Amino acid sequence: MEETIAGTEAVQIPTQRGESLLDTAVRYAEERHWDVFPGTWLEAVDGVQRCSCGDPVCAAPGAHPARADWATQATGSATVARRMWQKQPTASILLPTGRTFDAICVPETAGFLALARMERMELTLGPVTSTPDRRMQFFVLPGASVKVPELVRKLGWSPSSLDLVALGEGSYVAGPPTRFGSSGAVQWARRPTSANRWLPDVEELISPLTYACGRDR
Repeated sequence: MEETIAGTEAVQIPTQRGESLLDTAVRYAEERHWDVFPGTWLEAVDGVQRCSCGDPVCAAPGAHPARADWATQATGSATVARRMWQKQPTASILLPTGRTFDAICVPETAGFLALARMERMELTLGPVTSTPDRRMQFFVLPGASVKVPELVRKLGWSPSSLDLVALGEGSYVAGPPTRFGSSGAVQWARRPTSANRWLPDVEELISPLTYACGRDR
C-alpha cells in the first residue's frame, strides 16, 4: 500500500510502506538527479522517540543535519548515497535546496488552498511535500529565494506579513518518507512524476501562494 495523501496523482517514485530509506534516497539521486544527504534519526529512549542528536527538546527530531558540513556531504551519486545509508539505514533523507530546486514553504492550510487554485488555473506543478508539522513545500526552479521578496511586494504584500518562506542555497527539505518525532512521516502532496520533471518558475506559482497565505493569516 502506498503511503500518500488521498487524491494525489499517479506515482513515478513510489514510497511503499516498509520500503527502506536507503532505496528511496538512492532513487531520488538516480531518477530525479537530486542531491541527498543523511540527517539525524529517531532512537527509542525509555520508550520515547528521541532525536539522535541527543537534544531532548530538539525542534526537528529525526529530520535535521547530523553534521555541520552537510552541504559538502550532499551527493547526487546513487553509489555514494547507497554507501552513506548503508552506514546508517535509519537516517532521515534530506534534500538541499538551491541546487536542482528551491522550495516555497507555506502553512498546510494555505498550501491546499493554493493547490486548488493552481489546478483551476491549470498551472504546471512540480513535486509538493506535506510535513507532520503541517507545512507544505512546493518545488520550483532554483533562484526562487532571491526573487520571492520582490514578487510578493509587487502583489501588494509585505514579505514579513506572510508565512511564506523561500528555501534556497544553504537550506534543505526533508524528503518522504522521513519521520518527524512522533508526528508521522513527510508525504507527497504531489508526487515526482515524468510530467513534473521540469519544474515551474516561482513566478508562475507566487500569485496563488501569496493569495492563500494572505487568506490564512
